[in-house]
Amino acid sequence: MNKPSGSFAKPLRDLLGKAVGDAFRRQGFASAELVTRWSEIVGADVAARSQPVKIQWPRPAPAHASTASGGASGQEPGTLVLRVEGPAAIEIQHATDIICARINQFLGWRAIGRIALRQAPLRRATPKPLPKENPAAVAALAATLPDIADGDLRRALARLGAAVKRG
Repeated sequence: MNKPSGSFAKPLRDLLGKAVGDAFRRQGFASAELVTRWSEIVGADVAARSQPVKIQWPRPAPAHASTASGGASGQEPGTLVLRVEGPAAIEIQHATDIICARINQFLGWRAIGRIALRQAPLRRATPKPLPKENPAAVAALAATLPDIADGDLRRALARLGAAVKRG
């Protein structure tokens, strides 16, 4: 018997990684991890009140100038632009040294030298409301299930099946 060749599903990160990576690079982010793992890097309290917008990198020095400071390959540290809500701006401003240290520790080199704050409402993802379940569909599916002694489990499986069919 012949096995199918090469028709396997690819992970979503492989398909979207390049497109998303290009968008992040245009904003100065070397990788998407600074944005996607923001709450892990700076902590839940700061992450709830701020969002990284972009990194502004200084213009490269002329070839004849010496690179006295910097991290990877003499690169001067950049400026991280954060979007913060108005009332939280002063608190985050006082914590910029700690935030810079955490980011640089996460990245493994001195990538960020300063933080610029932009006061604006945060862009939060709004969760989609769950569709209402159809009691008739749940009851019809519950009737097709095999004998299950636990009534709660039976109802949960029926609701799950109806949601999958609806989905």
